[in-house]
Amino acid sequence: MSKDIAVINYGMGNLRSVENALLKIGAKPRIVANPAEVGEADGLILPGVGALRDCVEGLKAVKFDDLIHSWVKEQRPFMGVCLGLQALFEHSEEDDVTGLGVLSGRVVRFKSRPGLTIPHMGWNHAKLVQAGSPYWNELDPEKDRFYFVHSYHIVPEDSSIVLTATDYDGAFASSVAVGSLMASQFHPEKSQAKGLQLYANFVAQCD
Repeated sequence: MSKDIAVINYGMGNLRSVENALLKIGAKPRIVANPAEVGEADGLILPGVGALRDCVEGLKAVKFDDLIHSWVKEQRPFMGVCLGLQALFEHSEEDDVTGLGVLSGRVVRFKSRPGLTIPHMGWNHAKLVQAGSPYWNELDPEKDRFYFVHSYHIVPEDSSIVLTATDYDGAFASSVAVGSLMASQFHPEKSQAKGLQLYANFVAQCD
């Protein structure tokens, strides 16, 4: 049976791209606008593009923040994408935003210097840090590339949750995984076959 995956709609985000990617791997995505619509979904995805303040305020306005906290606490499969990763942390330098606090740490801006383009945009490697992670099945731990668009990056308090690291004027955490939670700074839905594989690996954990 195809997995029932709820995709959170809080008024912003690349919902259709995520939905289409999930359809391509045989999942059954549902875009949900409030917590009551999530029901007994097998997995929950928080996508996002744009400003983090708008993201967090949009989630709180309809109590998705409470749902995400309880969902993760119950060890139910959860995936965050781009802003959906950054929103999980305690604080961001972007407009001095207080995040959801699901994970300990902060979100900081890439430091400007001559020759460094901000935002970090385009294809880059995501090198596996957590050896043997099921989220990286059928993916190369060193060579596979994914699509990024961001000016801020996460700094987790607990380095053991870092799933992959990416080099952009130094290494930064480009995805995390802890328990049944996985979240990436890059956009799997924009990363062609490798991104679809990552979504498939997440859905495979939605038992």
